[in-house]
Amino acid sequence: MRTLAEWLTLQESVHPKSIDMELTRVTAVARALGIAEPAFPVVTVGGTNGKGSTVAHLAALLGALGASTGMFTSPHFIRYNERIRVNGEEVADRELIAAFERIETARGATTLTFFEYNTLAALLIFAQRAVDVAVLEVGLGGRLDATNLVAADVAVVASVGFDHRDWLGDTLELIGAEKAGIFRPGKPAVLGTPDMPASVFATIGALGARALIAERDFTWRVSGERWDYDGLGVSLRALPPPALAGAIQYRNAATAIAALEALGADAAPRAAVRRLTKRLARPDERAVGAALHAVRLPGRFQVVPGEVEWILDIAHNQPAAEVLARQLRERALPRARHRGRGPGRTFAVIGVLADKDAAAIAAALSAVIDHWIVCALPPPRGGSAAQLAQRLERPAGEMTLADSVAAGCERARAAARPGDRVVVCGSVYTVGPALQWLRIY
Repeated sequence: MRTLAEWLTLQESVHPKSIDMELTRVTAVARALGIAEPAFPVVTVGGTNGKGSTVAHLAALLGALGASTGMFTSPHFIRYNERIRVNGEEVADRELIAAFERIETARGATTLTFFEYNTLAALLIFAQRAVDVAVLEVGLGGRLDATNLVAADVAVVASVGFDHRDWLGDTLELIGAEKAGIFRPGKPAVLGTPDMPASVFATIGALGARALIAERDFTWRVSGERWDYDGLGVSLRALPPPALAGAIQYRNAATAIAALEALGADAAPRAAVRRLTKRLARPDERAVGAALHAVRLPGRFQVVPGEVEWILDIAHNQPAAEVLARQLRERALPRARHRGRGPGRTFAVIGVLADKDAAAIAAALSAVIDHWIVCALPPPRGGSAAQLAQRLERPAGEMTLADSVAAGCERARAAARPGDRVVVCGSVYTVGPALQWLRIY
């Protein structure tokens, strides 16, 4: 019997391409496995940024309302098991191995990509666990992503920005059309912002999906330490702030609540959630407050307090870097404790994959970073620190090179003084090793 590590190695070699944007193969295997039309309702969440936070909020909300919930996300920081969770807990190696064995038998001569195996395993495990609801995070794009083999009962697009241009197109209109491909006729299409390309609204109209738009169909107001939500049929007052840091999380939390309301109203005929329909459609302040308090998501403006504050945020594209810069400005630096020093400095420990726009990321962050510690990332998608330094297009005097993320963290720790902060950003492949180095994950 193969170990989990052996299965993952195998899956990287089965299909000739690591990414193959089409649904024919994975859908055929899903049908052979009997999981192409799940018994449980599905919420699919896509978007350039904000989808991970929205998924985390939605899963926490469902759990607080008593729903058994499957959550599928990608990529992982450290353990592959992070990608598939049931009721917040990572699935065990043995469950993954059993799922892979079934997939291998069912696929026959059909080849699958690494992510397609992953998606099928998640759907198999959710079916075996008989979850009430599954929440699926889109991997890349939407229309041709493996998660889209399932017709979502509710689909969410959190935002649309420039990323993955090689796969999704060079314009926001093209990217928006790909993201909107997860919507279904007659089903709720939840938009986390009204600032969407015209192609998103055109897709909703062509499909006859039901648009639910932030700031129009659901709104929120922040007042001090509390906030209010007004949605499709629910008004919630004096909610606690989301546990995830940053003002953007109010938007993500509100989007998740709207998706929850839409699910409760739309999925009533489903036997799997019939007993929960009223609670899903009309959540109360107590349940929502508990969910907001409980939600956890590593690497999204994750603050590690101390004399030197560490902040970890994936921020792997320009829109995400712009949000990170805004959050850093909102979170004022403490005054340095050394006599004669003003406000502390901000160091960036940054690693960016070779297929990402490193210059745009650096430009978005340049006003809030005093010094860059530039880290090498491993192949095949990474590169040397020297190569990344050229791509960042920052003055040489502002940069220090490190041959790994761990080495970059060591350099940051040595350079920082009480009152300074260190921001780790640029990729999940940067934040993951930093979490391990900090020994907090």
